[in-house]
Amino acid sequence: GGEGGSARAEPQRSRPAMECYTADWNPLGAEAYYRKLDLYSMVWDVREESLKECLVAAAPYGGPIALLKPKKEKSPSSRPELHIYSASGIRLASTLWKNCPAVHLGWTASEELLCIQEDGSVLVYSIFCEFKRCFRMGNEVLQNHVVEAKVFHTEYGTGVAILTGANRFILATNVDDLKLRRMPEVPGLQKPPSCWAVLCQDRVTILLLAMGQDLLLVDNTSCSVVTLPGMSPLAGSYLRMAVSFNYRYLALFTDTGYVWMGMSHLKEKLYDFTCNLRTPPKQMVWCTRPRSKQRAVVLAWDRLLLVAGKDQKGIEYHLNQDSYLVPELDGIRIFSSSTHEFLHEIPESTQEIFKIASMAPGALLLEAQKAYEKESQKADEYLREIRDQNLLMEAVMKCIEAASYEHNPETQKALLRAASFGKCFVDNFLPDSFVETCRDLRVLNAIRDYQIGIPLSYAQYKQLTLEVLLDRLILRRLYPLAIKICEYLRLSEFQGISRILAHWACYKVQQKDNSDEEVAYIINQKLGDTPGISYSEIATRAYECGRTELAIKLLEYEPRSGKQVPLLLKMKRSTLALSKAIESGDTDLVYTVVLHLKNELNRGSFFMTLQNQPVALSLYRQFCKHQELDTLKDLYNQDDDHQELGNFFVRSSYSNEQRIEGRVASLVNAVDEYSKAKNEFAAKATEDQVKLLRIQHRMQKEEDKPYLDYSLHDTVYNLILDKNYKRAEQLYRDFKIPDKRSERTRGLRGSGGFRAPKRSRGWSDLEWA
Repeated sequence: GGEGGSARAEPQRSRPAMECYTADWNPLGAEAYYRKLDLYSMVWDVREESLKECLVAAAPYGGPIALLKPKKEKSPSSRPELHIYSASGIRLASTLWKNCPAVHLGWTASEELLCIQEDGSVLVYSIFCEFKRCFRMGNEVLQNHVVEAKVFHTEYGTGVAILTGANRFILATNVDDLKLRRMPEVPGLQKPPSCWAVLCQDRVTILLLAMGQDLLLVDNTSCSVVTLPGMSPLAGSYLRMAVSFNYRYLALFTDTGYVWMGMSHLKEKLYDFTCNLRTPPKQMVWCTRPRSKQRAVVLAWDRLLLVAGKDQKGIEYHLNQDSYLVPELDGIRIFSSSTHEFLHEIPESTQEIFKIASMAPGALLLEAQKAYEKESQKADEYLREIRDQNLLMEAVMKCIEAASYEHNPETQKALLRAASFGKCFVDNFLPDSFVETCRDLRVLNAIRDYQIGIPLSYAQYKQLTLEVLLDRLILRRLYPLAIKICEYLRLSEFQGISRILAHWACYKVQQKDNSDEEVAYIINQKLGDTPGISYSEIATRAYECGRTELAIKLLEYEPRSGKQVPLLLKMKRSTLALSKAIESGDTDLVYTVVLHLKNELNRGSFFMTLQNQPVALSLYRQFCKHQELDTLKDLYNQDDDHQELGNFFVRSSYSNEQRIEGRVASLVNAVDEYSKAKNEFAAKATEDQVKLLRIQHRMQKEEDKPYLDYSLHDTVYNLILDKNYKRAEQLYRDFKIPDKRSERTRGLRGSGGFRAPKRSRGWSDLEWA
């Protein structure tokens, strides 16, 4: 096998002159025509013999081509090589194959390469041969090995079907959400079926397989024999099956050369065809397009293509080299070691305009425009003829539609000039369709260039959507082209340029050529404050690539602290995360970091870290007051904050302690702390409270009345109400109640002084008698 990507001159596409435009049209039946367009002259150095030996997989929608070349026989120590090329043959990447022998290659809808190995493991690679992940198809496949495999696409995603050495089928309908299904055993299946295919009926994935002249349908629970409508009893044994690109149609080839074509639900036959060749074709695929007049099946033998449809006379193409067929939405790509072509049915609008001697409105409008350029009076005659039939609007729309289907820019221009000429004579013509088609074709012409190598047709582009196309350009690291397309189509920054620049930056951080400072500077210079850019996502990618310092530098450009902090914590830069959280002013964010630090550090280191951040320390104290009182006490001890320790013991006495001994002990501790804090007033007041608590507790036990937690004043008041004057006098002396207060309260004892109010009234209600 040769190397790809060697420098050559740009390949020239064949460009038929407008006068012989229909020279390569081939009729299939009375209504349909097929043609084969040159897409590229392949720039790879892959010989025909080498291509025959390779496992080959080409992605749809103009996707890349993967070749797994076998190891060289003369060199036992050599390894197979995996190469991935663009559709024009430019090598994107290659790698040595160091794994178990591969059985089948296939592409996912997101252009990831699936390599199915003999042991049932499936390796997933990017288009640059970067290993992404691996999954297995179960122990049964591991024990019995893979005999055949197919990659298929449904509305659920990309799936894989396996035939094991024990002749059992295993299915996974979505490789991104792997759920293996073991299909029921097929009775009498002693060897691999002659052919089989994956079908999708009523949102259920099923298998159709052939055993000689019998067809069996295998679903989740059963296996049943099916008979195709209109199948000739002399058709013979089935050798090949083909399901269409949209899974709506099915074709079968038998050993008598008979081809049955019908619907994939197996209830309707479309038509049949008999080939002169009875040997099974190497490939058999459907060639259809939306609103097709004549769906066809293409069969490929050695250097021969046969297009079979409703008419018994098919179209034969004799090839110079063995080729591979890639089914597409609206045709077939055909590539060999030297060429890449596109076979498709001619759209109706193109037929009407270019068919020989056509008098359709679009054809007349094209002739009118040509005559106008030549300053011929025939231009007016053609226009009058169209306007007399009141078909000028239709003529313009047909020219616009036909232009969209063309790959040749010169033909596109000729048709769009005709449309532009015609719309000048249409009243109140809305130019949206014309402008949109011009823009779409400019985009398509740019990506079809051989250096880009994505030969999308207009129908494929519309099905794929612009967003997915941009994703694929990003996937190929074609960032400048993607940005130019966004600017040309005037997409919003969030949809276009911002997203592309973010992907570019994520790719840039993976490159090891520049220092962290240089990469951070380059990215910031390119991105600046572009809306929709998240520096934290780029920093995350840098961290995943092992460039922690670069990630920290990139985070400096992230304006949202809420995006900075989680990644800094993940990178174990907790101190920096705490500083960023405090700068943000978001208390919830600070709490998040503090609690993370608490779980990450030992107690001493944690407290020392908080000492350097007063805001965080204050917030953590507030948290501890409600959640972790013991930790709060440790914090005060760490700071030798005796005043707050005294306050802590006072609060603890009233909120946490139930027994009187515990409450008194807490207050005694508070007295010690207040003394150390040199707060004599607080120490004395707390001592008095201890004394009062002990007296109240003793009185409560002796009198069997509640006295605990009353203030000194209330305690005296209640003693007087209860006529316990002796104890009240004792409290006056013990607590040195001032004389003025003492005289007023003593007056409660006499009848001529002042009287006590009711319990429900306060001290302010005392009245003179």
